Amino acid sequence: MITSLPCAGLIYIENRKLLLAFSKNKQCFYLPGGKIDEDESAAAALCREIAEELNIYLQQDELEFYAHISAPAYGEKNGVIMEQDCFLADKTVEPEASAEIGELRYFTLKEYLAETNKAPGALMVLELLKEDNLVD
Repeated sequence: MITSLPCAGLIYIENRKLLLAFSKNKQCFYLPGGKIDEDESAAAALCREIAEELNIYLQQDELEFYAHISAPAYGEKNGVIMEQDCFLADKTVEPEASAEIGELRYFTLKEYLAETNKAPGALMVLELLKEDNLVD
């Protein structure tokens, strides 16, 4: 049985590299963000999650929709498909790892491909960003 998991992810680029967060729970780098609660917009969910994970306080009007991706949800049981709305942050920020985030690191596509564990959604976003000439 296929289950849909609605999520929101932050795209933050610095020096042509994408910021990814390392989840202590899932032992993998992925887009900062998380699940969308019932009766919550994707942008509102992202603002809430980013405050928890990165100590960044964004307003919904500081986010620009970039893409929607569907990918197998990393670390979830088989058949769970992440439906993620991805937003670019239109603000310079200084993220700090908190909550379940163990580390923050910026990646090019090539650098992410060298990782042992790769989240399919993060890989898809990096490929899109490279196509659009936003990351190396």
